[in-house]
Amino acid sequence: MSAEKEIKTEALPEPDENFVLSFEVSTSEIGDRLDHAVAARYPELSRTRVKELIDGELVLVDGKPNKGSHRLHAREKVSVTPRARPPLRAHAESIPLNILFEDADIIAVNKAAGMTVHAGAGNATGTMVNALLGRGQSLSQLGDALRPGIVHRLDKETSGVILVAKTDSAHARLGEAFRQRAVNKTYIALVQGSFDTTSGRIELTIGRDPIKRVRMAAEQKTYRGSKIANSREARTDWRTLLKIDSTSLLEVQLHTGRTHQIRVHFSALKHPVVGDTLYGAAAHLRVGDVALPSLGRNFLHAAKIVFSHPRTGERMELRAPLPAELRQFLHTLAEVAGGDPAKIDAALHGYL
Repeated sequence: MSAEKEIKTEALPEPDENFVLSFEVSTSEIGDRLDHAVAARYPELSRTRVKELIDGELVLVDGKPNKGSHRLHAREKVSVTPRARPPLRAHAESIPLNILFEDADIIAVNKAAGMTVHAGAGNATGTMVNALLGRGQSLSQLGDALRPGIVHRLDKETSGVILVAKTDSAHARLGEAFRQRAVNKTYIALVQGSFDTTSGRIELTIGRDPIKRVRMAAEQKTYRGSKIANSREARTDWRTLLKIDSTSLLEVQLHTGRTHQIRVHFSALKHPVVGDTLYGAAAHLRVGDVALPSLGRNFLHAAKIVFSHPRTGERMELRAPLPAELRQFLHTLAEVAGGDPAKIDAALHGYL
């Protein structure tokens, strides 16, 4: 919907099975997408919720289901049945997990790339939490029903070590340790381009991208003349382990835990994480005239976490070895660039 259009919006009552919202397409809505028009008419419905309703055939145009991309025509009648979502809970599933450490208080998982940490709307299966429950795992109940035991997260396409609390007391103490920044997290990342220095610090606040809502953005960027709203401080430290052709292999330390922080910070420096097309990386990394096969994930791995055990206070250091597909990608990159793959393993000493 353009800014000039004035559409009367309606507040939604408490939904029931038989309640239906309806409107006739106005002159200013002709040509608009169905999903955009419904979201504009009923701002209490998020874009995600509108999509769910359309996919569930609960949004009708002249009495028939249609796609969200349908372009509206004059005098069409749109009806919306905003049924409440069924309550979501995490369910046990038999999914293998790579367990790095486990005792009566905590469990550390080496999460694979492609696995979501916990369920959400439209994504109820195949998660790490579901897999933990499938082991008969007892998890902390301090969080909500979809996130038992979860005290921090990793992006879906980021692999590596993640801590989970088994007990409420462990959850509370780990949560406080994260808030006090007493947990040290180290990542391995391959980014496009090279730097003038061998190490550095990035301090750019991060907030939701006002144009592309699935992304976050650094405060230094502006969009259509307006600053990013509700940005929060973020700090990322890095050092170069090895330069490989037009890429840099980095060891990255997170001092804050903002959504997509590493990806956003390096994208803001014009050095996106290899494979991260959402934040500007090339779909296929090139070495001269040779395009390497798509990595199929982001080259970002949570390699190490250091923290105090929530019950004993013992200093714990847990490591997740670099996944085989990332190591192989580095070797292929080095070979195509005419380098020595042995230097890769030497640079990653302690992380393989």
